[in-house]
Amino acid sequence: MTPDELRHLDHAPPQSPALQALWWAAHDGWDRAHEAAQSDPGPDAAWVHAYLHRAEPDLENARYWYGVAKQPVCTAPLEAEWTAIAAALLKA
Repeated sequence: MTPDELRHLDHAPPQSPALQALWWAAHDGWDRAHEAAQSDPGPDAAWVHAYLHRAEPDLENARYWYGVAKQPVCTAPLEAEWTAIAAALLKA
């Protein structure tokens, strides 16, 4: 699956909470995306969690989650970051 295919699915994917969170983020479901990201303690979900807080914007909280995810703080446009996270998680 590609990031574009993920974005255009009719429903949240079952693969992982991190991918579910990304799908919800792309479908104006910030609260559901946040719930999905919080449901998984792993680094992938933490990375999505960081993205969500950057989109909010709550940059201090986002920086914390980038640290948990062991990812650099992103400064790219949000759309580019969404695509980069999706591509990385879909390869995993």
